Amino acid sequence: MEFEITKEKRNELLMRRELSFILRYDGATPSRMQIAGKLAAIINTNEKMLVIDSLKTSFGKMELTGNARVYDSEETRQKTERAFLTTRGVPKPKEEAA
Repeated sequence: MEFEITKEKRNELLMRRELSFILRYDGATPSRMQIAGKLAAIINTNEKMLVIDSLKTSFGKMELTGNARVYDSEETRQKTERAFLTTRGVPKPKEEAA
């Protein structure tokens, strides 16, 4: 996986950084968890502060474009972000067999 951050903007009002990126990969399209982990490592932040907004793949290419937001604190992330975006991509807990 190779990341290229194409745009980075600071939003002081919402206390976050807004990123646009291009991801080039080999093989199958990586999962949201893999993308979030790699992106958090590249920009040196905690995965809990990172929210991936959109991912769009290109037909016939091994690349995708995406948008992400990095919050200053977990409080501001919970106040601002929609609930379905914070839970998207997180594995569901396995149900116990009765």
